[in-house]
Amino acid sequence: MTPENLKELLDSVQQGSVAVEDAMEQLRHFPSQDLGCAQVDHHRELRQGMPEVIFGEGKTNDQICRIMSAMVAKGANVLVTRLSAEKAGDIVATFPTAVYHGEARCLILEQRAVERQGRGKILVVSAGTSDIPVAAEALLTARFLGNEAEHLYDVGVAGIHRLLARRELLCSAAVLIVVAGMEGALPSVVGGLVDKPVIAVPTSIGYGASFGGIAALLGMLNSCAAGVTVVNIDNGFGAACAASLINRV
Repeated sequence: MTPENLKELLDSVQQGSVAVEDAMEQLRHFPSQDLGCAQVDHHRELRQGMPEVIFGEGKTNDQICRIMSAMVAKGANVLVTRLSAEKAGDIVATFPTAVYHGEARCLILEQRAVERQGRGKILVVSAGTSDIPVAAEALLTARFLGNEAEHLYDVGVAGIHRLLARRELLCSAAVLIVVAGMEGALPSVVGGLVDKPVIAVPTSIGYGASFGGIAALLGMLNSCAAGVTVVNIDNGFGAACAASLINRV
């Protein structure tokens, strides 16, 4: 339930067009709904300004569909992250209006238009093409949460002229999400070029000594650039949520 939904319901009760008993029935499953396999948090958007999102990895298709059905029944838009193409095919068969975004490994079911809430633009920057899946998750999530979001891909420090050529775009963003694997140097470089918050996302991309993203994570945590904060390895979703809160009107 969104703040707008709740206001409309209370206004309808006040005006007498909706009976108190009917309003109570609509609110009966709030703040959470017990599905046995999950406790669906319908009040999250009211509390945090962001709806509950389904983490698809590790869940069965039946569990995902049950959670989606509960959210759809309340009129919510639905985002499922970390979803394989195989699982997505079965889910789209159940929810034909859902759209799967293979690059981001995310599925979106949109029941209502996304209201623009950002005061500026979120720019998602990736060091390499191999980092795009994590960057795409961040980009899709940022847009799902009501932000204008743009991407700039494959501008890592191995060819830093590619990044410097786009300084105007970098400086136009209100918040930047910078995604990098290997040694994770790109957020420090971007942080030294802009006067906006930089959220660094280490990825698990790299050769053996990258230790599945730990080298990039440690590099970002030790950044010498002021204003760089770091989320967990491959966590494009978490970066977009943080950026969205920073960018909120």
